[in-house]
Amino acid sequence: MATLETKQGALEFTTGDGVRIAYRLDGSVDKPVLLLANSIATSMDMWEGQAARLKEHFRLLRYDYRGHGGSDTPAGPYSLDRLGRDAVELLDALRIDRVHFLGLSLGGIVAQWVAIHAPERIDRLILSNTAAHLGSPELWEGLIASVLKPGSMPETAESFMKNWFPSSMLTPDNPIVKSFREMVLATRPQGIAGSWAAIRDMDLRRTASLIDRPTLVIAGEQDPVTLPEHGELLAKTIPGAELLVLPSAHLPNVEMESAFIEEVTAFLRRL
Repeated sequence: MATLETKQGALEFTTGDGVRIAYRLDGSVDKPVLLLANSIATSMDMWEGQAARLKEHFRLLRYDYRGHGGSDTPAGPYSLDRLGRDAVELLDALRIDRVHFLGLSLGGIVAQWVAIHAPERIDRLILSNTAAHLGSPELWEGLIASVLKPGSMPETAESFMKNWFPSSMLTPDNPIVKSFREMVLATRPQGIAGSWAAIRDMDLRRTASLIDRPTLVIAGEQDPVTLPEHGELLAKTIPGAELLVLPSAHLPNVEMESAFIEEVTAFLRRL
C-alpha cells in the first residue's frame, strides 16, 4: 500500500481493492491517536475548526471516504463492509494498532462497523449524531436517484445545509455554512450516492449489542437527520454506553464546538 504526498499536506494510501484514500495524521507522536470520521458529503476538513484544540490531547488521524474529498471515486454502490474496511486498512497502512474512534453521522455508522468487526483496533468509541438503522430502502432509492440527476448538486447542497444547521446559522454571510456548502458541492454525486447505498443496506440494530468498547453516544435535540431516539436506541443497545443529548442540530462539533470538545475530551481521557 503506497503512501505519497498530495495537496495541502494530505497523504494517500491504496486500499485492497485499488482505491486511493486521502488522509492526514497531525500532532505529537507521544499522544494517543484519535481517528475522526466525517459526515457524508464532507471532507476531512469538516474537523478543521476543532483540530487545534483536539491536538492538545491527541494525535489526529483524518481521512476522506471513497468518493469524497481527495480520495478516488470508484463506481458504486458502496457497502458498509467496504467503508469499514477502508478505515481498518488505513490503520494497517500506518501500523497503528489501536485508536480512539470518533465518528459523526456516516462516520458513526462506520465506527459501529469497526467496533463490531475489529474491536481490538478501538480503545474508546464516540458515536455522534448517528444511528444503527435509518429509514426504508425506498427513501434512500429516491435520494440516490435525485443526486445522480445532472445539475442536482446545488439543490442537494441546500438540503444538507437545512438538515445540518439551525435556521439561525443559515444566513448568506455565515462563513461556516459557506465552507460546508462548498464541501458538499465539491463532492462527486457518485460518492454521495454510493455512500447512501451503504446506509440504505445497513441494519446494525442487533449487532450493535456486540460492541464492548467504552462508548459515548451523542445526540442532538433538534437533529432532523438522526433523531434523538436514534441515539437513545444506540445507547440502550450497546452495553454500558453513555448518552449525551446536546441542544443542537446535526453537527454539534460545529454548532456547539466548545461544549462538544469538552465532552469528547473528558470521555476519552477518563481513566
